[in-house]
Amino acid sequence: MTSKTLQFKKPSLKGTITVPGDKSISHRSVMFGAIAKGTTTVEGFLLGDDCLSTIDCFRKLGVDITLDDTNVTITSDGMDAWQEPTDILYTGNSGTTTRLMLGLLAGSSVHAVLNGDASIGKRPMKRVINPLRDMNAHITGRADGQYTPLAVQGKTLTPIDYTMPVASAQVKSAILLAALNADGTTIVREQEPSRDHTERMLRQFGADITSKDGVITFRGGQKLTATHVSVPGDISSAAFFLVAGALANESEITLHNVGLNPTRTGIIEALEAMGANMTITIDDEAAAEPTGTIVVKTSNLKATTIGGAVIPRLIDEIPIIALLATQAQGKTIIKDAEELKVKETNRIDAVVDELTKLGANITATEDGMIIEGPTPLHGATLHTYGDHRIGMMGAIAALITDGDVTLDDADCIAVSYPTFFDDLSTLQ
Repeated sequence: MTSKTLQFKKPSLKGTITVPGDKSISHRSVMFGAIAKGTTTVEGFLLGDDCLSTIDCFRKLGVDITLDDTNVTITSDGMDAWQEPTDILYTGNSGTTTRLMLGLLAGSSVHAVLNGDASIGKRPMKRVINPLRDMNAHITGRADGQYTPLAVQGKTLTPIDYTMPVASAQVKSAILLAALNADGTTIVREQEPSRDHTERMLRQFGADITSKDGVITFRGGQKLTATHVSVPGDISSAAFFLVAGALANESEITLHNVGLNPTRTGIIEALEAMGANMTITIDDEAAAEPTGTIVVKTSNLKATTIGGAVIPRLIDEIPIIALLATQAQGKTIIKDAEELKVKETNRIDAVVDELTKLGANITATEDGMIIEGPTPLHGATLHTYGDHRIGMMGAIAALITDGDVTLDDADCIAVSYPTFFDDLSTLQ
């Protein structure tokens, strides 16, 4: 754990960057490559700690995976050829790895034990375990499967017709991955749409899956075919520089190859609602994952209300949106975001506590926060809680504070954006 003091002296930010590969898609590219028979190639892979944990887990299952910078090659004889691991599958800080692996392992032919770091040990797993058990999965663990470590005995599963109680791509994906080895057709019903990377990648690997009006239908027993995956830049990582460009004086930042999946672009809508000076050029809407170039300039910001159906589409960006709101004219309300309480930390409390240290006028609510702006911010020492998004929020805040900002643990940012500080420095 390394502390870092940031001294920016309110600079302008100018230049062009390409943010690292999308974390969600990088995880899935390895998982699907390990399921499919043949050789899958991936370009633009995110070399963050979370995604490397996913690679480590599949290597322990006997899958041949090689890394060449951000290019990954996965050679597999299919899921049936996985070897029973002799060691615990350690998922680190990655909730995506943990929850999606549960779905995959439940329908496999192996026995495995999953465990992660202290943060993962506090995150709720019953939301995944319960529907998997409804599919006849055999999973045991601490507090009856509420928390890691979790043991999975793979077996043939039964299909399920499941209505999602909350919008969660991780839960949905775990069910769909388990459904690969279920004897029949599984149906998942979403009340609010969550990110659809799993559905898109299933199609990319040759599976037949339908999604219409919030109802996803997937027939088990399908075999996947190895393919090539091009990972776009992560819009959740780009969000920090979009906000930086809007906040810093006399700034203009260009971001290339940003993923613009419609289930992830809530941050764009929030920025537009707040008056951000931003232009978007679409690269290729027909790609498996649409991408584009975004240019953002210093902006005059206004308050807004963010809630309802857009929340699942920007849930990971709420910390940086809260910082943006401290400089917007009026009262910004973020609501319907209870899911923030079960992220890497309770992000409602964490965001409010750390922005308050900087002088923000911000109040926590049961399902979000209220921010009054604009408010001048001052330096402080911030606690990151080991949460990469809280760490990056603090770093961007340092661009506009009167005084230095010290992060108690800057290393946590490497979970999703190992080159974050390098990219930030190129813009000054």
